[in-house]
Amino acid sequence: MIVDPAGDELEILEGDEGEVEVGRHRDVGGELLRTSIADAGCRRPAVTVPPDAPVEKALALMRAKKVSAVIVVERKKTRRVVGIFTERDLVNRALQARGYGKARVERFMTPSPETLRPKDPVAYALNKMSVGKFRHVPLVDEAGRAAGMVTAGDVLEYLVELCPEEVLNLPPEPELAIPRRQEGD
Repeated sequence: MIVDPAGDELEILEGDEGEVEVGRHRDVGGELLRTSIADAGCRRPAVTVPPDAPVEKALALMRAKKVSAVIVVERKKTRRVVGIFTERDLVNRALQARGYGKARVERFMTPSPETLRPKDPVAYALNKMSVGKFRHVPLVDEAGRAAGMVTAGDVLEYLVELCPEEVLNLPPEPELAIPRRQEGD
């Protein structure tokens, strides 16, 4: 075994043609279950609006914060999560309504969204996103208050960090890596 500068063990394998192939052999599934969303860096700050906020205010906030979803929270002291308003909600629900910009976010939001806690494993986020076809999952604290957001992009970045050689060393044009015909044919 060889240890790289990051402390990861690399195993040298013999390829089909006798060339040396270096590959990382890591328990990706185990890492996804052991690493929390917060520890993986998959946690963005919560960008929130109240249910009675006009859609145009939510959109302006989304543009300003460069996010594609806002968490809708109660106005009361509890500030509990009551919904999520995403780009998908805008396209699939709001744009079809006349005067949607002045309408309240609660009219078009997804109510009672699935949530996770920052201490939950990354695998839970991946599962919710895959099964529910979500791109955003609000993160909540023990009292149900908004504590952040995990996005599909965050999870994808973490997966690339887990397997950098396998992902980042792929050819830019995969069809060039596979010979179209055998030599000598």
